[in-house]
Amino acid sequence: QHCVLLPWRENSPCGPFPWIHIRDLAGVVCHALETEGVRGVLNGVSPASSGTSNADFARELGSALGRPALLPLPSWAVRGVFGAERAVMLLEGQRVAPKRTLESGYCFVYPDLPSALQDIVS
Repeated sequence: QHCVLLPWRENSPCGPFPWIHIRDLAGVVCHALETEGVRGVLNGVSPASSGTSNADFARELGSALGRPALLPLPSWAVRGVFGAERAVMLLEGQRVAPKRTLESGYCFVYPDLPSALQDIVS
């Protein structure tokens, strides 16, 4: 099994890739601190991240950079570099949604991956 890790190429299906633009992450933290009544955990992930795979992320990054962002990386190498526990997050991912974050009234500046990456690489 191979998996996409920035900037590597996917050769088989991999799990979801939760992401958030740094401006939105800071915005969620400030929103939680400044908004009356916000309590508990707010997931710091983009609304579009639950549908983003490692392959999608690498493809969009390549598009934002104007060049391919791909290299194959076998799963055994991921485990060797990151260790078994951390490798699970990279190889299998986790579906996370910002349900409470949105319900609390936070409006994402970069809710979609293309606009987030374009801002970062520009």
